[in-house]
Amino acid sequence: MSLFDTLRSKLTDAKSALETEVTKFKNKDILEALVAASTIVAAADGAIDASEKTKMVGVLKNSPLTSAYPVDQVIKAFKDHSDRFDFDVDVGRGEALRVIGKFRSNPDVARMIVRSAVIIGKADGTFDASEKKAVEMIARELGIDPTEFLN
Repeated sequence: MSLFDTLRSKLTDAKSALETEVTKFKNKDILEALVAASTIVAAADGAIDASEKTKMVGVLKNSPLTSAYPVDQVIKAFKDHSDRFDFDVDVGRGEALRVIGKFRSNPDVARMIVRSAVIIGKADGTFDASEKKAVEMIARELGIDPTEFLN
């Protein structure tokens, strides 16, 4: 292999590594928004039960946008958001909506966030009024008509 070929190979590898990191950085924001929305819905009925946690991890683990992250990172993000809710519901909700609101200008990601919130709401077998209200709040934060998801 010539020096030129070696150099080209190393540059290609470096470019690939950089692209992977950039993609991961972008997806980290999506991961945070998905987890934030999930936490809002999971906490809507006053308690975050095991089925909601399990379903949330499954949804996030199987999403092509977030599957690059280890389950423990998803769980840590969920714990961070749920700890804020435990400290103060308004603080937790406000921070979660701030994270979610970053995707207002990206309708595809915004809809994915709302869809995943609906799935989390239905995870325990019921989709009660408080969970629907939480999904409505998330949709409105993203500038989306909530009836698209709640009918």
